[in-house]
Amino acid sequence: MGTTSDLRPGAVIKYNGENCLVLESEHRTPGNLRAFYQVKMRNLRTGKLSENRFRSGESIEFVRVERRKYQYLYNDGLNLIIMNPENFEQIPIDPELLGNQINFLKENETIEVSFEDTTCLSAELPTSVNLRIQHTEPGLKGDTATNALKPATVETGATVSVPLFINEGDVIRVDTRTGAYMERVKE
Repeated sequence: MGTTSDLRPGAVIKYNGENCLVLESEHRTPGNLRAFYQVKMRNLRTGKLSENRFRSGESIEFVRVERRKYQYLYNDGLNLIIMNPENFEQIPIDPELLGNQINFLKENETIEVSFEDTTCLSAELPTSVNLRIQHTEPGLKGDTATNALKPATVETGATVSVPLFINEGDVIRVDTRTGAYMERVKE
């Protein structure tokens, strides 16, 4: 157990029987009223965002979460098989833990997995990954002048909007949180 003063971004708390990840925590003291903490959090099971107020000094149940890096091996049809690079232990995880980030997951990619005891709570890709363009319309000379975008299919099968000068075979950096093109990567 802890109090509201222990709320920090990244902490996991038990709220209404569900594990929630604290995204933002702000202490407010409005005039002559009682102080409170405004907390923005994400439910780890459903992914739903919520904002709640906690009275200053209120006790909160914190969940001990261990984060470990794993290497993605393959998809067996139902689960994603990941491996601990230290002891080579392989475990299955639910693909829904990655949400939309699964569109940018390729073999041998490192992902961060959060555990409560032996229960897998969440999984995250790095904030950006490098992917090779498999298919797109060819670029033309002089296409760098405008901010026009075209669709391109990357090696994982996802479609990303890229600038007109990107061609098949180019390697690009993609933001895994938004799915947006960031830059072309030189090999």
